[in-house]
Amino acid sequence: QVQLVESGGGLVQAGGSLRLSCAASGGGFSRYAMGWIRQAPGKEREFVAAISWNGGYTYYSDSVNGRFSITRDNSEKMVYLQMNSLKSEDTALYYCAADNDFARTIAWDYWGQGTQVTVSS
Repeated sequence: QVQLVESGGGLVQAGGSLRLSCAASGGGFSRYAMGWIRQAPGKEREFVAAISWNGGYTYYSDSVNGRFSITRDNSEKMVYLQMNSLKSEDTALYYCAADNDFARTIAWDYWGQGTQVTVSS
């Protein structure tokens, strides 16, 4: 079982950048696909990005493709989400998640507590 803790959220102006981090603990991190999912107030959870266990494959939602980049460091048990050209509609609580399956989905086995990203226009 893996435990996940996100950090790096905050308040940023539209057009700016943020880098989210997710620190994992527990066993088996390098075997899991990792993902970022977000939830804006009053909206359902939305898939943002995912990365395969070895970092060789990535998925992005259409809304962030070309602006966000997901990476991982298995030696440090870390996952990152680099967010550029931020828009007000990116405002949400961002969750880090882990699963044995690599897919564009909001159904993940393990979740962090979330980190808030607020983009001011």
